[in-house]
Amino acid sequence: MTQLAGALRATWSEWGTFDLSRVVFGEMRTAVLCAVALVALAVVLLVIRGSREQGAVRGRLALAALLPVFRGSSFAPLRHLPLLVFVAGVPFFIVALADPFTAFAYEKATYPGRRIAVMIDASTSMNQPFATSTLTKQGGATYFATVAAAEYFMKLRMQGPHKDLISLIEFGSEAYVITPFTTDYENVLLSLRLIAAPSEWERFPDQGTIIIQAIRQATQLFRTFDFLEASGNLMVIFSDGQDTQTMLNGRSIDSIMAEARRYRIPVYFIRMAYNKSLGSVLPDEMWQKAVAGTGGRFFPGADEKTLLRAVHEIDKLEPGRVDVRHYQTQRPHYAIYALCALTLWLAAAVMRLGFRQFRSFP
Repeated sequence: MTQLAGALRATWSEWGTFDLSRVVFGEMRTAVLCAVALVALAVVLLVIRGSREQGAVRGRLALAALLPVFRGSSFAPLRHLPLLVFVAGVPFFIVALADPFTAFAYEKATYPGRRIAVMIDASTSMNQPFATSTLTKQGGATYFATVAAAEYFMKLRMQGPHKDLISLIEFGSEAYVITPFTTDYENVLLSLRLIAAPSEWERFPDQGTIIIQAIRQATQLFRTFDFLEASGNLMVIFSDGQDTQTMLNGRSIDSIMAEARRYRIPVYFIRMAYNKSLGSVLPDEMWQKAVAGTGGRFFPGADEKTLLRAVHEIDKLEPGRVDVRHYQTQRPHYAIYALCALTLWLAAAVMRLGFRQFRSFP
């Protein structure tokens, strides 16, 4: 019943976006033939009924006039109402039978969710061991634990009520967009599994680590998709944090972080270093201060437990709003007219069968 109510609401809501000037009828010939057949059938039935009444005149029995005390009811015309309601539903049925559709259509929808840029460090320093019991199966390198944690984060978002736009960036000395912003989560998961292959990691060309290069690339991606003024933007960095570089092409880390703060894009940094608490890695303090300036947070991922806790905390952040356009090359509209016809016919049946005023002669 819940699904039926939802389908009815969705069908009625189409009236608000329905543009009759763009409608094409795919089965117009069938609908016209059906309409002609119905009219012809009605005419034939009227002729047959008229001929029977003329033939039955001789066999009729004359009765005395009714006494004046039996006055006609003011509700007498109501007996025709069910028939009129039923007939009103026939045009809607004919139009539904004509299979109306729009050749190209789109609709706007708003969902709770975020635009998330996931950044994964693939530099050589990520070959340090990171023991996990459930996340990784390939080996103990920090890189594999990092990709597995990103995949775990993706699955959390998929299980929730959000409608996120996810992008994937892999970085070392340079940053590369693996997957631009998309709602195709399976595509992002496939990309994660591909870069998790040891052979793919070995072929990664950049061995150094420049984290602000990844942040700059992510900001540029938000700009390319015209998301800078949107709400709910987010960057998530998985890295071992082994980077003390504070300048990039003449721009300081403070300038790059100020840009993220200006566009309300908080940076959440999960530092992947096994058995190393906050401050045990030299650049921890620098990165903790930098990401805090954007409204984000720095997480020292020292083991699998703290790593998963950080991922869950990011997942529970207050969702933003994502506006999505759904495009269809051919969108049918017969359901609108079929629903109108069915509603009128059901109303006629209820009036005829449920109320004696509509089925008896007063």
